This record gives sequence, C-alpha cells and structure tokens, in this order.
Amino acid sequence: MALVRATGAVFAALSIVVLSYFLYNSRPRKTHKPMSKKKSRRGLTEAIGNTPLIRINSLSDATGCEILGKAEFLNPGGSVKDRVAVKIIEEALESGQLAQGGVVTEGSAGSTAISLATVAPAFGCTCHVVIPDDAAIEKSQILEALGATVERVRPVSITHRDHYVNIARRRALEANELASKHGKSKGMDADGLVQANGHISEEEKQISVFSSNCAGGFFADQFENLANFRAHYEGTGPEIWEQTGGNLHAFVAAAGTGGTLAGVSRFLQEKSPSIKCFLIDPPGSGLFNKVTRGVMYTREEAEGRRLKNPFDTITEGIGINRLTQNFLKAELDGAFRGTDMEAVEMSRYLLKNDGLFVGSSSAMNCVGAVRVAQLLGPGHTIVTILCDSGMRHLSKFYDPQYLSQHGLTPTATGFEFLGIS
Repeated sequence: MALVRATGAVFAALSIVVLSYFLYNSRPRKTHKPMSKKKSRRGLTEAIGNTPLIRINSLSDATGCEILGKAEFLNPGGSVKDRVAVKIIEEALESGQLAQGGVVTEGSAGSTAISLATVAPAFGCTCHVVIPDDAAIEKSQILEALGATVERVRPVSITHRDHYVNIARRRALEANELASKHGKSKGMDADGLVQANGHISEEEKQISVFSSNCAGGFFADQFENLANFRAHYEGTGPEIWEQTGGNLHAFVAAAGTGGTLAGVSRFLQEKSPSIKCFLIDPPGSGLFNKVTRGVMYTREEAEGRRLKNPFDTITEGIGINRLTQNFLKAELDGAFRGTDMEAVEMSRYLLKNDGLFVGSSSAMNCVGAVRVAQLLGPGHTIVTILCDSGMRHLSKFYDPQYLSQHGLTPTATGFEFLGIS
C-alpha cells in the first residue's frame, strides 16, 4: 500500500509539472522576432531611400490627426537631396553628358551640393559647388570636408549673370572646354578660364578652377533638371504610398526646386485623386501667391518694385520667385504661408517634445502639416518631409544671438504659436 501511495504521489507531482509547463507556454508573451536576413546593399548609393515614416507624436496628439514625417535626414548624405543627386548623376552618365572622371557642378544653398559631393565619388566623379555667401557656414565646411571645390559668392537675382546658379552653369562649360580643347582654345584666357561673351567677372579672374586633365563637366541644374522630379515620383512617392498602405489623406511640403513636392504629389494623386496636396511657403517666396491667386507677385511686389534679392527668411533651401520645370509638375490643392517665427518655434517644440532635431525646411514642413490638420479636422492622416537635421543650421537657425538680432527668439511654452492651446 505504501508503494501505491508513493507511486500516486510521483504521478501527481509529474502531472503538476506537465500542467505548469503547458500553462506557462500557452500564456501570451512578447516575442522577439529574429533579425531579417536582408541582403547587404552594394555601396553608398543603394543605401539611399527607403527611409522610415515616423509618427510625430506631439503634433498628432495635439491635432487629433496622424501626422507622419518621412525621415529623410537618415539618408547617408543627411538629407532628401541624396535621392536627387543619385538620379541626376545616373541619368547624366547613361546619356553620355557626364563621364567618369568628370566634374559635376551645381549652384546650391547647401543640401543638394552636399548630396552631390557625397555621391559623386561613388560614380568616379568630383564636385564643384557655387554657394551664396549668406548660407550657413557649416554647409561650406561640410562640402570642403567631402572634397568638393567650393565658391562662395554674393547673393544676387537669378537674372544676374553672377547668380550662383549661373556661375555654376559656366563652370561646367569651362570644364568641357578644357576637356575637348586641352586648354588651347582661343575662348580661354591664359589661366584656362572660359570667357562668356568676352567677359570674365572679377571673381572669376582670381581663380583657375579646373586642371587641364579634367574629363569634362556636367551642370546638375537641380531647379530645371526633371531627374529631380523623377527621383521623387519613382522613389519617395511610392515609398509613402506603401508605408501608409495607401491610407493617407494629405501631403504637404515646402518647395525650393519643387522636385519633392511635384514628384510626391503627382504620384499620390495618380494613385488616389482624393489625396489632398498642399504647399507651405516661407516669407519672400512667390509660390504661395501663384498657387492661391494665379500670379507670382502681389500688387505691392509688382515687377520693378522688387528688390534684387527679395528673400526675407531664415529658412534655407525653400522659397523661390520663379516657376521651375520641376514645380510645374506639381498637383496642388492649396497653399499656406508660414512665418520664420513659426518655423523657429516649431523646431524647438519638436526638439523638446519628440527629440527631433530638424532643420529649417523640416520645421516649416511641420508647420504646414499642422495647418493641414487644422483645415481638415481630426481623424486624418497627413504626411510631410523631414528634409534634414539641425546639424547644418547651427550658425543661424539654432544660434540664439543670430535669432535675437532678427527678432526671432523663441518664447512659446507650448503650441500657442500655431493657435493650439
């Protein structure tokens, strides 16, 4: 009998162990998925794009909308312009307009130039950048560190022959002359500089830009080159569509060249015409008037009364007073005017509440996202672009002394700067 009792006790104990095992393993538990074995990407250029779409929690909670930001600052070159740089160079090489060993020239306020300087070596090319001297100094420093040749010139109207874009165009012509004539053309002076209509500016006289063994030049022309538009129509737009599962109601962004706004808006509206697309425009830019009134200028800004350099904004890389070939492809339902103060306050709000350290154009885009949320009301999904980080804006947009000098010291304690309590 004792043996039976012992056997029964062992059986009972074993039953408890088995039952406990099954109960333990049947309870819901957090699972850690193994890391997916994604194929490695071949070089720098394949690491560009497919950036995450992140919920901006503070803006979403405050507006009752899902406000999502495409984190383009996570591209290898640090901005949305990486996409454009790769597309421009790839198409130029395929068409024969650019050869390996050639130089890519561009007039840029910063981000496109940095992206070109980042990716050009991956294609066996070099980069020459002409940049306005009022751009944040750290952008020039980054360009030089990347190995680009940098010219800083005074900002003038695009109609002036020495506007930074026009100088960059001439630099490409110079490089091509040197490649084809080996520096012996009568169109060059003794230092190998190409004369344009028999004239060389004082600035150009002082510098000999390219060596005689240069393999030619190509002007990237980000404002008019439709490779810019295609980079976003074929890349950024489809990514947003896929990442949202097609469940979005609006897209908003500022425009400089217009490539991002045009490429994304056209793709999204072709997929679903119900998606609303909007422009957010900084002070001094004429695009808001063009979208909302059909004309670039207000009566106060009529031709002949405008300054040669009319931009009056702390933001960089956005805003323009002409229609580019890229912008003309945009499909827009409306526009908003943002202010410098709103952009500054928004950047500090995002840093404090979301840990997002964004640049001036990204901050303006987020202002636009909130404006769209206010227009559409709660319950909508709105996407915008986080173009670059604040690291390229330390000397101006994030400098307290600079902001104080321009009356832009942030003072908001909450979201009151956009009328939300």
